[in-house]
Order: sequence, then C-alpha cells, then structure tokens
Amino acid sequence: MDPPNDFEALTKAFSGFGVDEDSMVSILGKWHSEHLESFRKRTPKFFLEDERLFERWDDHHIACLTKEFLRFKDIVVQWIMHPWERDARLVHEAISKGPQAYGLLIEIACTRSSEELLGARKAYQSLFDQSIEDVASRLEGIERKLLVALVSSYRYEGLRVNEGIARSEAMTLAIAVKNVDKKNPIEDDAIVRILTTRSKLHLKAVVKYYKEIYGKNIDEDLDTLMSLKETLQCLCNPQAYFSKVLNNAFKDDADENTKEALTRVIMTRSNVDMKEIIEEFDKQYKVPLTQKIEDVALGNYKDFLVSLIRRVA
Repeated sequence: MDPPNDFEALTKAFSGFGVDEDSMVSILGKWHSEHLESFRKRTPKFFLEDERLFERWDDHHIACLTKEFLRFKDIVVQWIMHPWERDARLVHEAISKGPQAYGLLIEIACTRSSEELLGARKAYQSLFDQSIEDVASRLEGIERKLLVALVSSYRYEGLRVNEGIARSEAMTLAIAVKNVDKKNPIEDDAIVRILTTRSKLHLKAVVKYYKEIYGKNIDEDLDTLMSLKETLQCLCNPQAYFSKVLNNAFKDDADENTKEALTRVIMTRSNVDMKEIIEEFDKQYKVPLTQKIEDVALGNYKDFLVSLIRRVA
C-alpha cells in the first residue's frame, strides 16, 4: 500500500468507536520519520500548527483517542466482572457525574429484578463502604425523591394484578401529569409510590388503562417529563428503551456519556434480553444491530461486540 492510501487508512483507524489495531500496527510499523511528518501535516483535525510551525497533537483529540484505546480494555473488564459489581460501579460513576447521568440510575433501578438490584446494593457497600440509598439521598435536583425510592425498592414480581387499582392509578397518574404546572409529578408522593412499589405487570396495566381512558399513549404526555418518561419506559418496555439508547450512541454528534451506552447495554443485557433488544432495534430502525456496529466500531472492540451479539442472535 502506498503512503497516500496508508494515510487514509490510519486516519480511519483512529476515527471511530475503538481503534483498528491491525491497520495501525501494520502501517506505523513500516513508516519512517518522513511518513510521520507528512501524516501530521495532512491531518489538521489531529494536529495543530502554532506560529513557529510546530506540529502538536490537539489536546482534545489526545483525550478522545485515549478513550478509544481504552474501549476494548473496558469491555473485557466489564464482561468478566460480576453483574452486581458492574452495576454498583455504574451507579457510583453516574452519581459522581451529576444530574446529566441520573438517567443511568433510573435504567439500573428499573430494568433489574428485585434480587439483582439488592445484589448491586450489597456490592456497592462492599466496594465503597456506603449504601446506595445514603448516597442517593444527597443527590441534587427534583429527581432526588424518585431516585432514592427507585434504588431503595424491592419490587413485587408476582403475577397478581388488581385491575381496579391499576385503573384508579392510571387516573392518579393522569391528574399529576396534567397538573404539571402546579407540581412536578416526580415530586408527588402518590406517583413515587406507584412507580417504586408496583410490579412491572401492574404498571403495564396502568399504562394500558391510561390509553383506554384518555385516548393516547402516556408517552405522548411526558415529553417534558423525561425522568418520568424514562422510568415508565424502563419498567414497561425495556427493549424499546435500550434500542433507543443504542441508536443514540451511534449518532455522529453523540457525547461521550451517550457513546458509553454501546458498551454498557451489550454488557448488561447480553445474558438477559439481548435477543429481544436485537429484534426491537431491527424493527424500530430498519437495520440489524450487528450491521450498525460493523459500520461504526473498529478493531478488537468491534469484534468483541459483534461476537457477543451473534452468540444470542
């Protein structure tokens, strides 16, 4: 391969989810100093030239590239890790990042079984010498009451659903949503109790009655109440929720928190409901999840993701 093609291949190897290690090693291993100098001059998105004509890595790109090199290591470490420890570490990271990551707390609290969430709480104490409930109680923002209740819950998981109560709670939810100007529903004690104590089957019945009574899906009334919307999606339709999270991670303008979901979702759902998520993703976005990963990811990171997808497909 001549140098111009090498330059293009190396740029591509550095420009996705992960890095293309094979291309990087084969190209850089044979380059001499003049090739490296030429590459620096031809890739202004990687290198800056100051008034002295000195070429230097752009600091932002160094940070991005370092993150991409770490993706394969992170995915291997997370795959081997006990699921309870993985969730505990994810919770700890979300809390440290602040309000922009609180959605991850909702995801973990609402898509795990009661036993799995209890296990994550035990793991959190072992890892950080604190309880999740105590740390969550010190969170900032209006979501605090809901988040504390979600991570503290031990939800009923049986098959029994009281249809009369479900219908009544659909109306309670509607009243809270329609009076959002007076009080945010996620600060309402009744709404928090319903979302954090009722079984997932019961909440699906609540959502069904909401549509029957008011003629529209509750999602349509929750566009300005994202914490409540995400909570109900995670509880009642986790496959659709995870498909949306994956699709957002693939977008060109996704920030790092959003991109990290690609590793997180496949790690945490691979042995749970990944087959259903794959089917839902295909239905929603008209492209196989494996193909999307092949299009955007690189190197060992891509190969590992695809292998995990194919084992359950």
